Amino acid sequence: MKILVTGGGTGGHIYPALALMNRMKELDSEAEFLYVGTHRGLESTIVPNQGYNFESLRVEGFKRKLSFQGIKYNIKTIQLFVTSINKAKKIVRKFEPDVVIGTGGYVSAPVCYAASKLNIPTLIHEQNSVVGLTNKFLAKHVSAIAICFDEARDQFGKHKEKVVYTGNPRAQEVADLVQTDVLSEYQLDPEKPTVLIFGGSQGASRINETVKNSWPQLTNKPYQTLFVTGKNHYDPIVKEWKESTHFVSDSASNGVRIVPYINNLPEVFASVSLVVSRSGATTLSELTSLGIPSILIPSPNVTEDHQTKNAQSLEKKGAALVLKEEELNAVNLVGKIDLLMNDKEKRKTMSHASKQLGKQNASDLIINIIVNLLKDETLRR
Repeated sequence: MKILVTGGGTGGHIYPALALMNRMKELDSEAEFLYVGTHRGLESTIVPNQGYNFESLRVEGFKRKLSFQGIKYNIKTIQLFVTSINKAKKIVRKFEPDVVIGTGGYVSAPVCYAASKLNIPTLIHEQNSVVGLTNKFLAKHVSAIAICFDEARDQFGKHKEKVVYTGNPRAQEVADLVQTDVLSEYQLDPEKPTVLIFGGSQGASRINETVKNSWPQLTNKPYQTLFVTGKNHYDPIVKEWKESTHFVSDSASNGVRIVPYINNLPEVFASVSLVVSRSGATTLSELTSLGIPSILIPSPNVTEDHQTKNAQSLEKKGAALVLKEEELNAVNLVGKIDLLMNDKEKRKTMSHASKQLGKQNASDLIINIIVNLLKDETLRR
């Protein structure tokens, strides 16, 4: 089987695609893959480093604010889109895929559109509770639509008959992880209740500032804290703490351990009692797959405020508490952490609700859709 995958711009589009590709490769070692992304997106380095063939298209997104400069930019974007469709058709014809899979980002639009026009079975995957512009555009043209939040279904309007609730492939990739003594690598007690606080791979200034202000309230608790700052934020935070306390960065000081980055984040998820984080789709798919309770602080700086909708979806099901950034301060943050870390039964209930939301077989569900699409295509021929 030959599979063409496209998606890019952010890790939220790339890592689900890689998880799905890895699972397909696991099931069929002879499968051939081609990934089409942008020339300057994260995918241009991440995907080749994973050993997959990669080709690039030049494509840009639209400006939402319609100033004169914005209109000029959007005209250029339309021109690039038309050009990229022609290039995408050449790539598709040359590779001759059995199926094309789009995981979002602007680059998915010309590739999936071109594939549909060439009558190739095409599936798109929407990770968020708010459907992106690219997937809204593609809904009319593709063969099937996979979603991770049921709230997304109705947003596809008259095309919702194509929609299947599969979850995120990252969920299946981490589903078998169990609690280990990984916390000992961070000079923490693996047997002690632990809260993990992080703001994403780059860190989040507002979360970091609030945790820093919470230092007196977080120390000497019946639980321990692992705080991930992001590499660029680490040195100034540690410097400030050293100046105001007896904090030692390479050990757990009064029950708090600070690190710049964690490479094996899902493994750490599986070994903590509570996670405090943003509410990006990939993070939530991992948390729910593992059944981890969470306090979610949605980023306000994302398209259509989709992180708030993601977080609210978990909160409605009892799997998380939501703390809006506008309400984020030391008192509110530590208050919510204490509420859950001092109530084991509450965490147990939330863990069960989280696990119920997880789609531990997400990749297999998507692969099943693809198999059925190929069967239908064979019958039509």
